[in-house]
Amino acid sequence: MLGIIASIVDGVLVGSVYGLAAMGLTLIWGVMNVINLTHGAMIVAGMFALFYLTALGVPAYAALAPVLVGGFAIGVGVYWIAVHRMIGRPPLMSLLSTFAMNMVLIGLGTAVFGTVLFNVPVALPGLSMRGYTFTGTHLMAAALTAAMAAALYLFLYRTRPGKAIRAVASNREAAELNGIPTTQVLAFTFALGVALACLSGALIATLFPFTVLSGAAYQLKSFVVTVLGGLGNPAGALLGGVALGLLEGLVTPFMPVSWTAVIEFVVFVIVLIAFPSGLFPFLRHARVR
Repeated sequence: MLGIIASIVDGVLVGSVYGLAAMGLTLIWGVMNVINLTHGAMIVAGMFALFYLTALGVPAYAALAPVLVGGFAIGVGVYWIAVHRMIGRPPLMSLLSTFAMNMVLIGLGTAVFGTVLFNVPVALPGLSMRGYTFTGTHLMAAALTAAMAAALYLFLYRTRPGKAIRAVASNREAAELNGIPTTQVLAFTFALGVALACLSGALIATLFPFTVLSGAAYQLKSFVVTVLGGLGNPAGALLGGVALGLLEGLVTPFMPVSWTAVIEFVVFVIVLIAFPSGLFPFLRHARVR
């Protein structure tokens, strides 16, 4: 019984990082109706950024700040290359455009790094309870995710740039009439979503080994989390990630790991059909529009 409880707690800790990854994805969708299929590549970019920064001697958690800033800069570039001309067009256009960009990035990464495993060694003391030790890196990742989610919420609801993002998400034409530079706001929002994806990738790299191709699995998890939490709802994405981690923690002790993805996507389809607004209707006020 203790082992099952420990598995659930560990799943919730890891699930919070899934939530952080999905927050960037759902923020972009909520503001500009863009399905960002470069999301997985951006997660991998965060992983490799952390790997090389730590190789240069930067402490792993101190390296998160430059990863966040670098991810934002990359996001600005991707926006102007692959997204800007797709704004206002059918969502399929942005999906295809970002998919093509994703294939380019993954192809370049594979050519440069191959598909070998990379690992970022991080040593943190864990928390021992009744013979089971909760890994320090998992606890730290969950704590940082909660802090980042709180910071994002305060930014969106307590600052002028955040309110501008919500205004553009609600009604772009009205925002323009009120003097809000909507193009800059859209670029900023997309870059912020990419920065969150890179940050989540860096945190995942402190937990698990990774390859250039690891982003695909985490991108799929982000889509599941986004649906669980409700499209365009960053707060719901965090709870959706926790819910997905809870599900993984419940499933893992009883069946092979290979079944986990099957169950996750069964839940994905059920929620998509039965709860199209997500599992957390009480968080509707937290949507960006």
